[in-house]
Amino acid sequence: MNFDETDKKLLLFLQEDCKQTTKELSYKLGLSVTAVYERIKKLENLGVISKYVALLDRHKISRDFIVLCHIKLTQHKKEFVLQFEREVMNLQEVTECFHVSGDYDYILKIGVKDMEDYRNFMLTKLTALQHIASTHSSFMISEVKNTTAIVL
Repeated sequence: MNFDETDKKLLLFLQEDCKQTTKELSYKLGLSVTAVYERIKKLENLGVISKYVALLDRHKISRDFIVLCHIKLTQHKKEFVLQFEREVMNLQEVTECFHVSGDYDYILKIGVKDMEDYRNFMLTKLTALQHIASTHSSFMISEVKNTTAIVL
């Protein structure tokens, strides 16, 4: 998909703050309110903009203990992979799950309150999943970069 410079700027502005009004965006882009509205609708209809969300401050909701958990499955059978993926979707502590190549099969990003909360998650939820051969956990020391914005 090709985007002109105006579309690129519009997408960046929306990623920074999607609650901006079309009037505010039209002022920033030097376009009419109608033109901005039509561009946004076009980008939504094309699926470029897939949804609008509220990003929460992890610290204020006590989910600031971040763990990257590497998972190795017992086998790479299709049914094991699909079952694991279905089950991990139901774990509310898991905010991201990536099927990866290399020494491990999956990397989970997990947000919990503290180490004790993570231990409880491991013992009651993660280890209850079938077909997990091993796990390796890394704990976030500090956050260097965290963005949801994609620059075109």
